[in-house]
Amino acid sequence: MITTPRHRTTKVMARSERDVIDFSALESELRAAVESEQRHERENAAKLRAVTQRGTSYNQFRDLVLSCHLKPLEKKDKERAPRKQPWNPVAPGNK
Repeated sequence: MITTPRHRTTKVMARSERDVIDFSALESELRAAVESEQRHERENAAKLRAVTQRGTSYNQFRDLVLSCHLKPLEKKDKERAPRKQPWNPVAPGNK
């Protein structure tokens, strides 16, 4: 088959299954990568904070890094929670 600049011939190739993009897998991979990056940044910031504190042992350093994903409770979270510990567990009315 002769091709000239004026008359180009193109062949349409059949799509194979590997040419098809799986968007759900791509989205889950992206979410995992973003979460991994956020975790890395969070842990690195906790390490830098722990290093600047004076007198911390390795166990305290490790605990700070392991607990870096925790967030403090807000006031509204504390108000809605039911009390599990009575004020006076010895009193007869708290059984």
